[in-house]
Parts: sequence; structure tokens; C-alpha cells
Amino acid sequence: MFVKLKTLLTTAGLATGFLANTGYGIPTDSKLDKRATVDSFIVTESPIALAGVLANIGSTGAKASGASSGIVVASPSTSDPDYFYTWTRDSALVFKALVDQFIATGNTTLQSEIDNYISAQAYLQTVSNLSGGLTTGGLGEPKFNADMTAFTGSWGRPQRDGPALRATAMIAYSRWLVANGYTSTATNVVWPVINNDLSYVTQYWNQTGYDLWEEVSGSSFFTIAVQHRALVEGNTLAGQLGKTCANCVSQAPQILCFLQSFWGGSYIISNINVNNGRTGKDANSILGSIHTFDPAAGCDDVTFQPCSPRMLANHKVVTDSFRSIYTINSGIAEGTAVAVGRYPEDSYYNGNPWYLNTLAAAEQLYDALYQYNTLGSITITSTSLAFWQDIYSSATTGTYSSSSSTFTALTNVLKTYADGYVAVVQEYTPSSGALSEQYSKSDGTPLSASDLTWSYASFLTMVAARNNVVPASWGEPSAMSVPSVCSSTSATGTYSTATSTVWPTFSSASSASTTVTASSTDTGTLTTTTTTTTETSTSSCATATSVAVTFDELVTTYYGESVFITGSISQLGNWDTSSAVALSASSYTSSDPLWYVTISLPAGTTFQYKYIKKETDGSIVWESDPNRNYTVPTGCSTTATESDTWR
Repeated sequence: MFVKLKTLLTTAGLATGFLANTGYGIPTDSKLDKRATVDSFIVTESPIALAGVLANIGSTGAKASGASSGIVVASPSTSDPDYFYTWTRDSALVFKALVDQFIATGNTTLQSEIDNYISAQAYLQTVSNLSGGLTTGGLGEPKFNADMTAFTGSWGRPQRDGPALRATAMIAYSRWLVANGYTSTATNVVWPVINNDLSYVTQYWNQTGYDLWEEVSGSSFFTIAVQHRALVEGNTLAGQLGKTCANCVSQAPQILCFLQSFWGGSYIISNINVNNGRTGKDANSILGSIHTFDPAAGCDDVTFQPCSPRMLANHKVVTDSFRSIYTINSGIAEGTAVAVGRYPEDSYYNGNPWYLNTLAAAEQLYDALYQYNTLGSITITSTSLAFWQDIYSSATTGTYSSSSSTFTALTNVLKTYADGYVAVVQEYTPSSGALSEQYSKSDGTPLSASDLTWSYASFLTMVAARNNVVPASWGEPSAMSVPSVCSSTSATGTYSTATSTVWPTFSSASSASTTVTASSTDTGTLTTTTTTTTETSTSSCATATSVAVTFDELVTTYYGESVFITGSISQLGNWDTSSAVALSASSYTSSDPLWYVTISLPAGTTFQYKYIKKETDGSIVWESDPNRNYTVPTGCSTTATESDTWR
């Protein structure tokens, strides 16, 4: 069967190397079968990944016992290795993923976790540690104990990416607050925390520190890239809130100027200003690109956007570096997806692939696809040519518009190549769906820390990218001009203890909410009080009496099969299947089997519901127990989305 398929493709005028370069490779039927199951793997793994993240967040997470409210533990593992700590970097990346999910779905459970996270970070900023205090460099402390006390052991400190990433997560949430009438909360509660982090970035960006793998002290591509982004979007938010960030304006261009130093001509040298004997080929660079992806950007080399020639060339070099050193990658040709680790010289746990890095390799390509489709063209340059020829052997330099057959062929093979990395993760994910930190380079067995929160979050961001659910622009199109002369500058900003962490009920009613405050010194004294509050916003809005709730259901169906929703209220038929509400399949694809319906419901209504399938013979198939529960949001917003997967 394989030979016939290859002959057919060749006859059709496609590259003779197409099957070898799809991301699944030529050799076996099992790999072709793997291709067909990626979609179903994503459907089943997505709820597991979200549950995995939430289980590791204190104080109610099932695997975070002993962690304070809003605190993300890196892993429940307490020995070999002990990861039961909270890292500023990891926590920020996890909560950026949750903020984006909340904005896309309106899931109020996620919102309460976000509020708790910000309150916890406001307190952690005041905890004196071995890196310093609030005003003396302490924001660069990498990790804390799960109970929010300082970690006093030896470690690679400082790490200067955490404040930038934390600011980015909170900026995204602040934008939602402003857009939904909660400007005073963004101004009084969140901005002081953000401002401290921005001040740290402007003051310390040009000083060396440890990279995201906590091994190399020098200048890190990932750190510099996320610092540039944070200052650009931080300045925009400042303007929205009636604040200023002059240091953001002065330092961001110089950071971007320095970022160019990491380009080595054919790939990104991920760590510079060091002498460690490494090549600099490192997944650090791929992670830097996906976490500075801007859906409004072009394929800009200067900001290393996912579709840029530099980043595609780098993707090839970095992933190729793992082909010959992992047994599980043995014999896999260039242009075909492989297991991806941190860097080829890695010796931690004997040096293995990581789930989050393999997923990042896929995510960069999905981001690139989004950018190409938005731009309406693909430009292949001499820099990116080798990447493209790996997956499409007849590729040549030039620009191909979306109306051309070449554009269609290129986007198809790029999508298939990206899916290949997901297929690799699928192959080495245990049947439980649990994602550890690493998997064995010899046989794919999960290794190191179990249930790594960052691994789960990486799966969620990969799926969002694959489904074209993109975050808001951070302002790259207006911030990609490189100064003609780089200056090693810095600017000391203002720091202040964020004492106001009183969250509104996000409704017209008052209720009790927990307040975490800290002393005005760097001693980190924690005080918990209970306060009743309502939102006072600079943006007035009318409280919604009804909300248009969109129910999104991912469920694979066959022709003639239909999906309905029924439940305990009259709008859903009071459990009468003959009165159930039909969902639409107008957006259904094999890779995204989405059924959806929008129903107007009274604000504040709490009810139970389930999805059913109606077969062509009229029989009914119910999804499994238990019933689902939902409460219609209250507040200013007139729309909400609930995203489910068939059980």
C-alpha cells in the first residue's frame, strides 16, 4: 500500500520526497497509523493536561497539599528530584496559559485561580531572599518554598526571566479586566505588581544571570527576548491605565538591539557571554520564539517570530542536533519529527528529550502557519531554504501567494511536520496521559519529575496554537525597529509593596473576599484579612441580565450523527431528549471536531447538563456520568463560552 501511495503522489506532481518529509517518515505502517491518531490524542489529552495543571496549584490542588493559595508547584515529586517548590518562571508560564484559556473560554474557575496567583505573587515580591529584597534585586530569586517562605539553599541565582514573564501573564489579565469594566482592579490591584517587575527588567536586563535551565550564567536568548516583550506591552498597559513607563520606552529598543547578538549566522546561539564549551544549540531559542509570538506580526527576523527565516533555520539546526544522540530518534531523516531535548551536551539525568521541548517544536510551526495564513504568502529565503527543502524537496527561494498551489503544498507539509512532533509525544505518553519532565532517550520511558506542571501547560499552549486560538498582540509591529547603535544602558524604576489585593466579586453583589497584604518593608510579614468589596470602575457598564453562552463540544462523529445538549432547565429541555437543543457542526474538521451552540440564559442561573448523540435510527447515546454543572456568569459581560469534550 505504501508503494502505491508514493507513486500516486509522484504522478500528481508533488515532490518525490513528500512522504519522507511529512513529519511521519517513510518507513512503517505504524507511523502512518500514528498520523491518523494525533487528533484523537489531542481530544483525550487536553482535559488531562488542564487537570494536571490545576492539581499542582495550592491550596486546593489534589497534588499540591501544603502549598499556599495561588502557588504553583513545579511537580508533586519530593525526591529524585525534589521539585515541590514554586519557580517564578514556571508559574508565570503556567498562568499565562491559564489566562489565555480564561479569556478564550470564560471559565470562572480559572479566573479564581488567576486572582489567587496574583495575590500570592504580590506577597512573594516582598519576601527577602538570597537575591535581595523588593528594591535590591530580590525579584530575580528563582524559586521559593511552597508555603511562600524563602528558599535558602544554594542555587543558580539570580534568574532574570521570571519578572518579565510574570508581568506578561498579569498584563494579559489586566487587559481583560479593562475590557470588561474592571479598570480600577487592574489599576489598584494588578498594576503595582506589574510595575515592580517592569522596574526590575529595566534595571537589570543588561546584567548576566542564569538561563532558564538554571545551569549557565551569562546572557540568555530566552531571557532577553521575553524582557523586550514585557517592556513593550507593559508600556501599552500603562497608557491604558493612565500611568507612564518611561523606562520601558527607553530600554526596550536597547534590549531588542542586544537580542540581535544571539544570531550566529545559521542558528541562534542561545547563551552568550559564557565559556562553557557548548555549541549554543538549545531549545531555549524555540521557547523564546513561541513566548514572544505576536499574531499581528510579520515574519520578522529581528524579533525572531516563529515564521521568520532565522527561526525556521534555527528550528532545523536545534532539532537536527538530537537526531543522532537519542536511540529513539535513530534512523529518522531530517525533516521528520523527532524527540527534542534541551541541548545536545545535556547530562542531567543522563540527557534525555523533554515533553515540553518536543511540544514547543510543534508549537513554533503552528504559530508560523497562523502567520503565513494571516499574511497570505510564504517567502523562502536563502536562510530558510534548507528548512523548507527538508520537508518539501522541490522548494526554492521566492514568495508564494496564498492563491498558488505551492503555498497550499507548503502549508500542508508544514502542518504535517508539526503534527509529527505531537505524534512523538503521543508515542511516549503513558496510557494515563501523565506528563513527566523527560522521557528516556533509549526507550521513551517517562523520567525525572512526575506530573510536571510546565509539561501540561505546554500541551495546552500547543493545542491552542494548532487550533488558531491565538493571544492578543503584544505590540510587535510597532516595536521591531532596531536602533543603529546598541547601548548597554539601564534605568532604575520605582518599587512599591502591592498592598491592595482585594478582588471584586465580578458581579453587582458584594461578597467577602480574602485579602493578602504584606508589610511595607522587605521582611515579608503576611497578614490575611477578610474584606467586603464591590468593583468601582472607571469604565461604567450595565450589569447583564442575560448572557449568550456558547457551548463548545469536541466530539468525533460520523455522517448522519447529530449532537444535542439537554439539562435541568427549560432552555435545555428539562432533560427531555425530544426538546434538547441541537449543536452546529459548521466548523467541524477532522483535526478539530467542534460542535457548538449559543443559548441565551439568565445571568446567575446554576444548572446541570449533558451532551447526547442522536443516531440515524433515532436512538440516543448519552455521554457518561456525572452530570456537568454550570453557573451563568454575572457581571458586565453579555457573552461566555464553556468548552467541553465528550465523555
